[in-house]
Amino acid sequence: MKNLFIAACLVCSAAQAQPTVQASAALKPIAALDVPRYMGTWYEIAKFPNWFQKKCVADTRATYSLQPDGTVQVVNRCRKENGEVDQAIGEARQIGVATSPRLQVRFAPAWMSWLPLVWGDYWVIDLDERYQLVAVSEPSRKYLWVLSRSPEVSAETYADLLARLQRQGFTLEQLEKTRQTP
Repeated sequence: MKNLFIAACLVCSAAQAQPTVQASAALKPIAALDVPRYMGTWYEIAKFPNWFQKKCVADTRATYSLQPDGTVQVVNRCRKENGEVDQAIGEARQIGVATSPRLQVRFAPAWMSWLPLVWGDYWVIDLDERYQLVAVSEPSRKYLWVLSRSPEVSAETYADLLARLQRQGFTLEQLEKTRQTP
C-alpha cells in the first residue's frame, strides 16, 4: 500500500513534467462532463503500461464518489499476482467550470494538497452519451486509460473508440488490455 501511495505521488508530478509525446495538435477533452453522472465504478478495459500499475495483473477498477465539498473521492483497486487486492485512495477536483472535463487527481495526503506537484491531470477525452465507456488521458498523451461500466466491451465498440483515439493523435501499439475475472 505504501509503495502504491508513493508511486501515485510520483506519477502526479511526472505527468506534469513530461514533454508532449505526440507532435500533433493539442489534446482535446470532451466538451462537457456531468460529474454526478460520472460517479460510480468503472472497470479498466485497457491502458498504456505504466510503472505505478506494474503489480496489477487483473481486476483493475476505479470507484468515484462525489463529496459534499464538490471534490471526488477516487478509490483505485487491482488484483496482484499473489491474489491480494491493492488499493489507493485519492481525491479529484474539477478545473474550471462545473461541467469541465479537465480534472486533477492526487493520491498524496490531504496536508500536501497545496503542492502543485502532487496533482496530476485527468482529462476525459472520449465519453459515450450513455456514460458507459470513457477514455482518460492527460495533455502529453503519456498515460491513457479505457474504462467501462462493465468488465467487458464489445469488439465493435472498442474498435470504434480506438479509431477516435487515433484521430486524437494516440499511437496505440502500446495499449494493453486488462484482464477482468468473472
